[in-house]
Amino acid sequence: MVGAFARSAVATARLLAAGRLASPTTYLDRRLCFADGTTSFVFRETAIRDGQSRDPAVLIVEFQLRAIGRSRLWHALFRRECILHTPLFAGFLGFRSKLWITDTTTGNYRGLYEWDGAGRAVDYADRLVRLLALVSTRGSVRYHVVPGLRREAFLRDPALAPAGPGPKTDGWWRLAGPIQGVPVRPR
Repeated sequence: MVGAFARSAVATARLLAAGRLASPTTYLDRRLCFADGTTSFVFRETAIRDGQSRDPAVLIVEFQLRAIGRSRLWHALFRRECILHTPLFAGFLGFRSKLWITDTTTGNYRGLYEWDGAGRAVDYADRLVRLLALVSTRGSVRYHVVPGLRREAFLRDPALAPAGPGPKTDGWWRLAGPIQGVPVRPR
């Protein structure tokens, strides 16, 4: 596991040196409403410039950090320092983009990614789950992959994502509607 993240860090350094890693502001502060009734906002975006997916897949990851609880200050600090975590994902083969998302009410964080290849997304997510389990509330780390769908399509028309086996398993990752067009600032 450590080797994969180290290789990602080296690849991320190469992407940065080549000017291929970007921080777009397209979705910054936009609201996402999920089918489980929670609402989150986008606080950062990371993308590879000219990173087209031949075999697109959407990956959604959710977790709740154990150490910071409900402290608004600690969450605000985490949102600022988490840019330092970019080398842990941006260099993985198949990474295309990530929306960094938080729910200030529940304290949950989500990552909404696009990958080139569902298998690559699962490979990364399996590693990430093991890493996040070390710092997250027990049972809060989970992921879901939607193969054959681009992130933009998922955000624009969530009905394009096929339903999972039941409402209890898919409500946390499914969007209840398209991304909200008016930016909002968290409290």
